[in-house]
Amino acid sequence: MELPDPALVVLVGPAGAGKSAWAAARYRDAEIVSSDALRERVGTGPADLDAGDDAFAVLEAIVAARLRRGLTTVVDTLGLDTGRRRAWLAAGRAAGMPCVATVFDTPAAVCRARNRGRDRPVPAPALASQVKRMPGVSAEIATEQWSLVVREDGGPAPIAAPAPVPDNRAKPVFADPGRLSFVLQVSRFPWGEEPAAWLTSVALAAEDAGFAGLALMDHLIQIPQVGRPFEAIPEPLVTLGLLAGATSTLHLGTLVSPATFRPAGVLAKSFATLDALSGGRAFCGLGAGWWEREHAAFGLPFPAPRERVDLLEQAIPVMRALWAKGTKPAAGLPESTSYPRPVGALPIIVGGTGPRLLRLAAALGDACNVPAARVGEVGPQKRVTVLDVPVLGEDRDHVATLVERLRGRTDAATFAARHHAGTADRHVARYRGLVDAGACTVFVAPADLSGPDDVARWAPITAALSS
Repeated sequence: MELPDPALVVLVGPAGAGKSAWAAARYRDAEIVSSDALRERVGTGPADLDAGDDAFAVLEAIVAARLRRGLTTVVDTLGLDTGRRRAWLAAGRAAGMPCVATVFDTPAAVCRARNRGRDRPVPAPALASQVKRMPGVSAEIATEQWSLVVREDGGPAPIAAPAPVPDNRAKPVFADPGRLSFVLQVSRFPWGEEPAAWLTSVALAAEDAGFAGLALMDHLIQIPQVGRPFEAIPEPLVTLGLLAGATSTLHLGTLVSPATFRPAGVLAKSFATLDALSGGRAFCGLGAGWWEREHAAFGLPFPAPRERVDLLEQAIPVMRALWAKGTKPAAGLPESTSYPRPVGALPIIVGGTGPRLLRLAAALGDACNVPAARVGEVGPQKRVTVLDVPVLGEDRDHVATLVERLRGRTDAATFAARHHAGTADRHVARYRGLVDAGACTVFVAPADLSGPDDVARWAPITAALSS
């Protein structure tokens, strides 16, 4: 249907009805007077309801000025307010212009689907109210003196892009009973002049060697158990974003992120983004934090142990709420609007060994991370992961060489025992014992990791236990 031009065109329909897209396909930007666009001009964005009064004041001024000049004017608002709509009609008639009401009979399900795809959706109850009002508004319009009433169905329902899924060669981050998944824990970063190239080469070597995932520590200063304070330790979420683009099968996450570093909602947003960008390959390790020095150095509070565990216990429900469907109040939040959502269930691994932490992991987490010696204490109700810092040599001579190179001031026998120094056969036998004790995943932090070749040596071990 060809519409009169110039004319006053008033759009009428709920949020998500397709009004703005319809107008943009038919009219120039200068001819469209949009309340959302004006909220963005006078406020913080198109959804800034606090800017509504100012936005409508500007809108009314623009509409009046254009009508006085006989210019085509497309009013892009909900159009449900009877008083405003009839005032625009009266102004258009007074200007001697054709007045067109374009009513959108878009199915409610389509409106809801489009609304969900917005950066800041209209609250579901508000949208439901708008949809409910449409029959009454349509009846009112039929009694008003419009030159023309056009009815639109709002176009086809939006076709959602298929959610990215992990590569079908990916191994599960939590192995089935009787098997073991291996996650490479990268704790030291001897990357030289090319940090990104070193990280990428190590991650690709982990994929080739059969690792199910790659994890990073979340510390602000390199910890003394691993290296010296002036050695590099990159921010983990930024680094994992790099590796998400470089890999296709590795699950990616932290072991562990202290609840004291970031607000729970900010951390939830970061991990949800990582999950979306990696096609559902993110996991989140969470802990209470333990190292006072890094908190002090970066100006972060370092509460007493009990309060740090309280923060952890409060963080998990907040993160789950922001990852769940809907935007309703939850976990003490006034709303739970956070997009993108994770692709699927994003697992949380709780790190720690105290009785309260183990209870917390059982109640709120998907798994817990404990030392190998304590695997049997957790019980069968929760998945168990283990952090291991081994030395792996190709033969006995190579093992001895590695121990001598790495032991520092620790005597050779003590260092070898602490890091279970041995060949692949010895490590396979040890890991079978962990499987029997109930472990499903080992986070392997090789004590000698300097590059991809050190990762490649693990291929026979992952093959023996994960398949």
